[in-house]
Amino acid sequence: MTNTRSLLAAAALVASATVALAHDAKVGALAIDHPWTRATPTGARVAGGFMVITNKGTTADRLIGGDFEKSKRVEIHEMAMAGGVMKMRELPKGLEIKAGESVTLKPGSYHVMFMDLTQQLKKGDQIKGTLVFEKAGKVEVTYKVEDMGTRASSHGAGHGGHNMKH
Repeated sequence: MTNTRSLLAAAALVASATVALAHDAKVGALAIDHPWTRATPTGARVAGGFMVITNKGTTADRLIGGDFEKSKRVEIHEMAMAGGVMKMRELPKGLEIKAGESVTLKPGSYHVMFMDLTQQLKKGDQIKGTLVFEKAGKVEVTYKVEDMGTRASSHGAGHGGHNMKH
């Protein structure tokens, strides 16, 4: 009886882990790991989207756009220090994901920018969108909405091994 309970508990744990990871996506040689965004205050017009994109292929690809259910448009952005000041700018040619490398989109760095939000983003929501890549094409993703002040997703510390290579 104890073995049966242990097996059932293990099966439930595996099933819940599968559900938690269900919004990861793949297109061609690209893997998109845990897309997420932050909750927004009432009236906010923009939000950022974050994830890790890994290119398991032999040629580079480029994130060039996308869409988000709760915004009118999506842009690819970079935040960087310039003369001691943090500046954000659109990357009009998109973001390159080199062959065999991962790029981390995170607060204060590369991110997708949801422009002209149509409604408030609330913690716990899951919002559909797409990402568009130059070579791999379009892939559907689901963004998990985290707390407003979140700096890294609660999805887990397992993402610490990803390196930003830009």
